[in-house]
Amino acid sequence: MRNGMERRGQLAPLVRKLLWKVTMRDALLDEWHPIAASEELPEGEVLAASLLGQELVLWRGTNGIHAWPDLCLHRGARLSLGKVAQSCLHCPYHGWIYSEEGQCVAIPAHPGVRPPQRAHILPFPAMERYGAIWVSLGTCPGNPPSFPEWDDLSLAKTRCGPYGVNASAPRLLENFLDVGHLPIVHQGILGDPRRPEIPAYRVERRPEGGWIAADIPVWQPDPDGSGQAQTVSYTYEILRPLVARFQKTGEGKKRYGILAAVHPIGPRESALWMWHFWDPEKGATAEEIRAHQERVFAQDRPVVESQRPELLPLDLQVELHLPSDRLAIAYRRWLAELGVGFGTA
Repeated sequence: MRNGMERRGQLAPLVRKLLWKVTMRDALLDEWHPIAASEELPEGEVLAASLLGQELVLWRGTNGIHAWPDLCLHRGARLSLGKVAQSCLHCPYHGWIYSEEGQCVAIPAHPGVRPPQRAHILPFPAMERYGAIWVSLGTCPGNPPSFPEWDDLSLAKTRCGPYGVNASAPRLLENFLDVGHLPIVHQGILGDPRRPEIPAYRVERRPEGGWIAADIPVWQPDPDGSGQAQTVSYTYEILRPLVARFQKTGEGKKRYGILAAVHPIGPRESALWMWHFWDPEKGATAEEIRAHQERVFAQDRPVVESQRPELLPLDLQVELHLPSDRLAIAYRRWLAELGVGFGTA
């Protein structure tokens, strides 16, 4: 009897951990997340990644990109240490061979034995868009967030990042949406502390979901890497819980904007992906745009990593808010409404 009670006592923490994993349900599971650049994964290569705390193996076969749990079903070895041969993934430990559908098709130690049907790895949805590999851990319908500028031949575009940050994903995206920090954190580039005023603006729901705040004027010394100081008008849109964009227009109404998506690696570890688009008549090159973004994000990183609490508080009573925080307030309320728990408090 005592031995049985001791065994149950030893198993209880494991059972609780497993039950927590089974019952945990977060809105972010059913979202698309960019987790690797397409060029990082040529055909026949294997790549390890992590998403929402789940360790993944990415590999490219004849039929495209695959995202699986990074775990062989036999003895739990990391499949990301394996290799691709003849459009199959080979485990590095005992050489189990998995087809592109996730079914084990051969066991080297027993060449005459047909692997059981339950030796089947369940894949996660994966696709390529905008030069990145997007993965969902749930049942994600449709495609990653729309980015019409990607296919607009009249615009130039480039990808910046991903930038790894020791901060929660919602904290990182909220920073992207925060117009009030531009004159302080990005002085000399996107603002001037001598001109910090943020006029009143409206936040409205988008018909297709999310939020929009239009026509927010900000004076900037170097709004786009050209070094031409001017007042620009921002329009921010929150597309998905971890995806947003802005477009700003200045003199001559030339377009410049960014689509941003945050990769939630762990509760306090994230990576920011940014796709810039601009009117090529500005004369800026992709290299200049990337250098400009590097300067800007170098100012953001230490501030975002310093924020406490580390997890974004969805209770609006935890932190103080101002009229210039209207978009952030809408964002936090929406996350709570959607049921986003990962990276929030």
